[in-house]
Amino acid sequence: MLKSFLLKGKRNIGDKTLWLSFIAGLSLVFSYAPFSLWWLSFISLTLWFNHLEKLCKNKQVNVTRLLTKHSFVFGFGWFASGISWVHVSIAEFGGMPLIASLFLMLLLCLYLALFPTLAGYLTAKITSLTTKKQPISNKLTLWLFPSIWLLTEYLRGVVLTGFPWLSLGYGQISGPLAPLAAIFGEVGITFFLLMLCVAFSQLLLKTQLKQVGIVLISIGLITLFSHQQTWVTLTGKTIKTALIQGNIEQSIKWQPEQQWPTMLKYLDLARLNYDAQLIIWPESAIPAIETMSTTQEFLDMANQSAALNNATIITGILNYNFESKEYFNSLIVLGKKQLADENGDYYYGNSNRYDKNHLLPIGEFVPFSDILRPIAPLFNLPQSSFSRGSYVQNNLRASDLNILPLICFEIAFPEQLAANFLNNSDILLTVSNDAWFGNSHGPHQHMEIARMRALEFGRPLLRSTNTGVTAVTDHLGNITEQVPQFEQAVLKADIQLVSGQTPYSQYGRYPIWIIGFILMLINLKKHKTTNKTNSL
Repeated sequence: MLKSFLLKGKRNIGDKTLWLSFIAGLSLVFSYAPFSLWWLSFISLTLWFNHLEKLCKNKQVNVTRLLTKHSFVFGFGWFASGISWVHVSIAEFGGMPLIASLFLMLLLCLYLALFPTLAGYLTAKITSLTTKKQPISNKLTLWLFPSIWLLTEYLRGVVLTGFPWLSLGYGQISGPLAPLAAIFGEVGITFFLLMLCVAFSQLLLKTQLKQVGIVLISIGLITLFSHQQTWVTLTGKTIKTALIQGNIEQSIKWQPEQQWPTMLKYLDLARLNYDAQLIIWPESAIPAIETMSTTQEFLDMANQSAALNNATIITGILNYNFESKEYFNSLIVLGKKQLADENGDYYYGNSNRYDKNHLLPIGEFVPFSDILRPIAPLFNLPQSSFSRGSYVQNNLRASDLNILPLICFEIAFPEQLAANFLNNSDILLTVSNDAWFGNSHGPHQHMEIARMRALEFGRPLLRSTNTGVTAVTDHLGNITEQVPQFEQAVLKADIQLVSGQTPYSQYGRYPIWIIGFILMLINLKKHKTTNKTNSL
């Protein structure tokens, strides 16, 4: 059905330039980390919009079909370059041949491309509804595109548990629009970026100059205002931290004979850094089930060691609940007795813990497992049968601080962070094991997403990983300390604590949704009025 829709009609009109849409999408990868050419998004999107506008002025073209095809090709190029790192985990750790891993990557990119395709289709379709039975002088209004993009990107973040990776706003974390995140979030940056690019495309066409001027001035004033605001303030208090990067090879991480050497490595590195009040080990740093007797023996030793030195350790670990017969990807707190925790020191069942809620498809749970697991080793990766923790959980209490934790993939979901964010949340913490993705740009994009969360919620953020990127981010989203990838290292830093709340931490996406909806109604009315006037 989709194929017949895309191929039907005047195939030679616009089809010869589909490669331009593919290149426009492909080039966006360079706006994200590790390249961080934030300005490239403005150029690529502006030229793409300009190209679409020119194509749609042809009287013989079917605007809906043309915009749908070009949006699909654009989206495929965007994701084919942007998430190519997924192939590393499939090929190296999924036990699949190269041709099969490339085929799965192709399917994933085609699926993700459906969301920008939907944005293009709805933009053209809604435009056509306002001009039905009228002579059409302006067959497309791309001013609708940013508002509709909000909807389709929201769907990408929730359908099939969601995959909101590579949203356009992340590429602006080092650009002039970045301070908007504290008010409107990353999704707001995406919206204003698209609005600006539509405006620039109209400037190139020398059309709608009055509307272009209003948009540019409005966004300029909003951005200037956000640059001048200080939503949170430094309290003058600091906390000494040590983030330990163990650099354990993924190929040996889960071998039984490596359990004690791995655990002792982390403990030895912690002992050398007990001058830090807060010590962070990465996701599943302890490669053993928490309830095992040998694991409990180690945890008791680590707990006493840290407590004697007035330090606290937060570590990733796997937990098996014998009552519910479920596995959880967890974080636990060892060491110093917490003043606000009546339970005191660590013991199994202590409530001062966090269980991961948003699981990674295939890696941590397998949908349609009865069908998929027999097909290939990819669907039988170690620890691919986890259960979800609660969506809302208490902040971890460590070193007399309230620490809001997220594990790995969860950092890409700001709504989950918002649901657990409290007025007295002191620090954001995310732990991960990006060894799955090797020396690709995936871990750098992951770090970029974490930076955006720090900026949105106005809190310092600690990111501890097995192989990198391990870094400390301040409340403005700037990386203040970082250690090299693929090295055993300890990142030590004094974290400045803050107080106050950003507008985004209080209101979430509601302001940008309201703005987007109002602007869509205004543009629909204006487009309809313009076409009525032209028909007289």
